[in-house]
Parts: sequence; structure tokens; C-alpha cells
Amino acid sequence: MPTIHNYFVYILECSDKSYYVGVTNDLEIRLAQHNSGENVFSYTFSRRPVLLKYFQRFDQIEDAIDFEKQVKGWSRRKKEALFNEDWDEIVRLSNYKK
Repeated sequence: MPTIHNYFVYILECSDKSYYVGVTNDLEIRLAQHNSGENVFSYTFSRRPVLLKYFQRFDQIEDAIDFEKQVKGWSRRKKEALFNEDWDEIVRLSNYKK
């Protein structure tokens, strides 16, 4: 019987209103680590507190990493459409040419 794993891609809103995208296997612990400032070299260290805006669970780490990379390349507006699960807007923004 295959083992079920939990991997999460998550998006945080930082105190400066920027977004941080990450991947973890324990969302609760990772969020606490971001807010406690465990790593002085992390992007979120000087941007605390952070607020969880979105997460999605994956069974396979490869799928989670692929999605994390994809979302990191998205515009702010497209990430906000994801928060709202506005799939029409995500598609529209995907086809939008500057």
C-alpha cells in the first residue's frame, strides 16, 4: 500500500505587502518558523509578521515543486486571483500580453 505524503505550496503576505511562495511538508510548523524569524537570512525575516494567504496540498513532492516554480513566476494580480480561486481571471491574465 503506497504511503500518502503531504506537501504544501503556500503563499504568505508579508508586512510590506509583498508575497512569498514556498513549499513544505508541515505547513503549521513552517508558518511558525517564518513568524518567529528563525532564519535571519530568509526573505521573510525583516518582513514579519507574515499571513498565510493560500495553500494547496500535493501527494508528490515533484508536483509541489513544479507548482511552486510556476506560481513564483506569476504576477501579483494572478496570485491574488488564485487566492480567490478566480480561474477565469487566472486564464485571462495568462493570456494577457503587456
